Amino acid sequence: MRIARVLATAGLAFGLWAGIASAQDRPLKVVGPWEIAGIDPAQSGYIFSRMQVAETLVTADPTGILAPALAESWSAADDGLTWRFRIRGGAAFHDGTPVTAEAAAASLRRARAGVGPLSQAPIAEIVHDGSDVVIRLERPFAALPAFLVNFSTIVLAPASYDEAGRVTRIIGSGPYRVKALTPPLKLELEEAGGWWGGEPGIREVEYLAVGQGETRALMAESGEADLAFSMLPVSVARLKRDPDLDVRAATIPRTRLLKLNAASPFFDDVRERRALSLAVDRAGIAKAILRNPELAATQLFPPGLAGWHVPDLAPLRRDLEEARRLLAEAGWTPGSDGILQQDGRRFSPTLVTYANWPELPPIATALQAQLKEVGIDLKVSVGNSSEIVSRHQDGTLEIGLISRLYSVVPDPIGALTQDYGPKGGDWGAMGWSDPELLDIVGQLMATSDPDRQQPLRRRAAEILQDQLPGIPVTWSELAIVANKRITGVEIDPLEVNYRLASIRWAD
Repeated sequence: MRIARVLATAGLAFGLWAGIASAQDRPLKVVGPWEIAGIDPAQSGYIFSRMQVAETLVTADPTGILAPALAESWSAADDGLTWRFRIRGGAAFHDGTPVTAEAAAASLRRARAGVGPLSQAPIAEIVHDGSDVVIRLERPFAALPAFLVNFSTIVLAPASYDEAGRVTRIIGSGPYRVKALTPPLKLELEEAGGWWGGEPGIREVEYLAVGQGETRALMAESGEADLAFSMLPVSVARLKRDPDLDVRAATIPRTRLLKLNAASPFFDDVRERRALSLAVDRAGIAKAILRNPELAATQLFPPGLAGWHVPDLAPLRRDLEEARRLLAEAGWTPGSDGILQQDGRRFSPTLVTYANWPELPPIATALQAQLKEVGIDLKVSVGNSSEIVSRHQDGTLEIGLISRLYSVVPDPIGALTQDYGPKGGDWGAMGWSDPELLDIVGQLMATSDPDRQQPLRRRAAEILQDQLPGIPVTWSELAIVANKRITGVEIDPLEVNYRLASIRWAD
């Protein structure tokens, strides 16, 4: 009765999964929070990529290492200006037509013309030459293969488009093809047959978008879902006690951080930014709100970002006395009510955050109390995520609490390019730029040599840790729950591929 009431409240119906099948023929039932906005790859390509309906030229393993997908190999010319991606032999679309370099080049040209990451790459042209997709660049861009992992670059059959070039149906090349699609909630898949990677272990899959985390948890407990993604911290402990469920979690490349306006009188002195960082009790927030003290962010990049996370970097910590000393040094003195002031101005900035990520408002409330201990009267405003962008652009943002993803492409250089350019970025720096960091980003964009990349990445992390244009608060994790009636489940911290084709029924 409790489950039925919750589902009714959420406006869902278990009848979406009506029908009785034999043990081995029944569909694998997957639930997640992500609605299907449409069929355009720029909007919902992540659903078709993760569910193994459509594929990109390049993919990434759970550690972020690039791996072949529809491109069996790739190479760059000595000058770094021409890249060749050799299309895998024998790959076919779901309508029976072969995956060709011509079809792949057409899909990539469309992605480049859109709003995805590929539009930011310095591409001169995308053509095909025999079995190769050829991408010519305006300047060397070593991160190009990583940009081709993004879901917006999925390769679709020519029949997917109408005469105007609009996507009218998803005809991919993965192990599953679309059987039925009911936006924004439901996607039904069936085995496509002839996939180059082999036969999937389960012939049919059904995905249901369920926005409420507690509802997803109840569906897992009741057996209505075989696999549920993005579980809330408050549900994980309870789910772990269920003997029929397997709960797994992995740190993902997403950091909750304070985005500061370094041009404002509150944060234009690096001592003020360092003091703010020293006042934050990251471990307390991670334990009380996220239920995992290991998510306290001691630096910007979480441990899962190999090559970018620096294990021996001096960690961010809490030290109230040092915070007070730095603020006094920067010219802030306590007023009669204990709130700091400088030249008649109270240290009372407004923090803007949003409820798209439900943990952000309570984290903001915790920060408000913690900063009060050093004399900062933080005001909190909860609105929409778009307010961060609009207030960045008009210069009125003083401080924002955001959740920043660093795996839009597997290489965080994509995010750094957006966040720390000469004018900062909507989700990055504001009123702050560093010539050395700009030079490092440029060098990283131009080289794929690991021996050259590693010291550059380390130096970038050191600059961001020292100057604090953004203050890391907590890292993030992805929790999934699988019923023990299935085996072969893998967790992908990058959320590139759910590897559903590897799952088998245990009974």
